Amino acid sequence: MKSALAPGIRLITSFSRDSWYRSFILFLTFLFYTAYHLSRKPISIVKSELHRNCSTVVRPADLNVTNNATWCDWAPFDQDNYQTLFGVLDNCFLVAYAIGMFFSGIFGERLPLRYYLSFGMLSSGLFTALFGLGFYWKIHSLGYYAFIQVMNGLVQTTGWPAVVACVGNWFGKGKRGFIMGVWNSHTSVGNILGSLIAGVFVSSAWGMSFIVPGIIIACTGILCFFFLVEKPEDVNCIPPQHHVIQTVICGILCLTQGVMEFSLCLLFAKLVSYTFLYWLPLYISNVAHFEAKEAGDMSTLFDVGGIVGGIMAGLVSDYTGGRATTCCVMLLAAAPMLFLYNYIGQRSLGTTIGMLLVCGGLVNGPYALITTAVSADLGTHESLRGNSRALSTVTAIIDGTGSIGAALGPLLAGLISPTGWNNVFYMLISADVLACVFLSRLVYKEAQGWCGRAPRVRG
Repeated sequence: MKSALAPGIRLITSFSRDSWYRSFILFLTFLFYTAYHLSRKPISIVKSELHRNCSTVVRPADLNVTNNATWCDWAPFDQDNYQTLFGVLDNCFLVAYAIGMFFSGIFGERLPLRYYLSFGMLSSGLFTALFGLGFYWKIHSLGYYAFIQVMNGLVQTTGWPAVVACVGNWFGKGKRGFIMGVWNSHTSVGNILGSLIAGVFVSSAWGMSFIVPGIIIACTGILCFFFLVEKPEDVNCIPPQHHVIQTVICGILCLTQGVMEFSLCLLFAKLVSYTFLYWLPLYISNVAHFEAKEAGDMSTLFDVGGIVGGIMAGLVSDYTGGRATTCCVMLLAAAPMLFLYNYIGQRSLGTTIGMLLVCGGLVNGPYALITTAVSADLGTHESLRGNSRALSTVTAIIDGTGSIGAALGPLLAGLISPTGWNNVFYMLISADVLACVFLSRLVYKEAQGWCGRAPRVRG
């Protein structure tokens, strides 16, 4: 009598070879972009250490200082305009990222994705570590840190178009919103891990808050070089069903199929998301009077909410077929929640936790949906017909436009915050409303489809 297979082996053999490869690629690309975001996060955690309230810090007995108010700060961020200087650092990265993104999609179409991603992660690891080495080399030049941020912003643009193109090569349209909603949690996971890792070192030696993430992303670059499979055909797997026509991005597509609307919506959605990414720990530290590590740890709740929000946005949009409507509803709900968080969010620990989770879900849900499922829908639309690498360019157009907002948000926060945090939140609420305005035409078309007046068109 033939013995029955063990349950675990039966489970393993129930998946086809193609399924195993697809799962492996999804896991690898998740890991890669987690590392990209992990390496971006330390600057927001370290800000509250570079400029502190020195009156609350115990001064070593053998330390002779000339300025009691700023003795514990790191020059040049020991000045009264430290928030503006932090804004400069943020924008050096984000402006370079926004500009580089428009070119990154072109390179992503023409270069092997394995080499392109490996180069990007190794380079990002180098520049992230160089920022941290400024602590050990005792560098106090704003120009040094600004240059590192510019270079890091440029090389980080290798990540998003390439990983989305790779996932697009392996996965078709079935349940795309849900699959990419789960997969896109790498953004929040990276932010959380980056915050926690940076928080371990921030109070003792903030340089390690950059060096350790730099080493991590460099190691994932090596992993990419040895294991990434760009296309199913490379390992004799069956490619997913895509539309097969010509590889051109035409102005008609931008005007009629939603690229322009979603790009402009993402500009304002990303403005809000990245303002929280770069300024939330400092806001919590200033308003709720947490220490740098505690504020960094608390800020991770915003990203935990973002994971749930991204998955829910994908599920709802898959079920309804309304990508634009899903984004619009979440953005409209986010506006009053941001108002409430600013006014009552710090009253108690429970309130803070609850509001951060809800705000994170509503703010990051639309951002996640647009940069993943929407980009993939448009990048493989029948109007493009052909080489799926067009997805890399469409993704770069959408995310590049969104990155302009990512650069504007932290800059405006740096300029506005000296007048009061209330004004920063009014700016964020206005951005959410504007994001909805740009989706109004697509929401109207989707509503017509549901009412039976027109064929339902996703995206």
